[in-house]
Amino acid sequence: MIRTHWAIAVALLLGVGAANGQEPEAAGQIKTSRGSVSIERAGARLPVSVGASVFPADKVRTGEDGAVGITLRDNTLLSAGPNSLLRLDRFAFDQTTHAGSMLATVAKGTLSVVTGKIARQSPQAVEFRTPTSILGVRGTEFVIEVVGGAEE
Repeated sequence: MIRTHWAIAVALLLGVGAANGQEPEAAGQIKTSRGSVSIERAGARLPVSVGASVFPADKVRTGEDGAVGITLRDNTLLSAGPNSLLRLDRFAFDQTTHAGSMLATVAKGTLSVVTGKIARQSPQAVEFRTPTSILGVRGTEFVIEVVGGAEE
């Protein structure tokens, strides 16, 4: 009986460790990159290359000569111009049902958006924030410009 409990405890611990060791699912990936572009993740600034994964909580920063195109798993297209700072606060998407939610913050710069499957199914589940506003999605294409935004 004690061996059974011990075996169950070890199995549970190994299962929890494996679950905690898994990398979170990527929200999308970098499709285009020009000039100075970096991703800030867990306190580290990483250089960007085409094909790199973007995860929820990542900050994508472009320099004076930078521009970046990101395709999210629901086929949302994000294009940030020079001197931009975009944070992907939340992204969840179910490939089968197309249910999900997305929250992104544009702290400074410009962001062009073509919405994907989440916004088509549940427009209220997609929000974009700026330092002074919260935008709900009602259309499929729009541009956000934040002039003089704060550094994060």
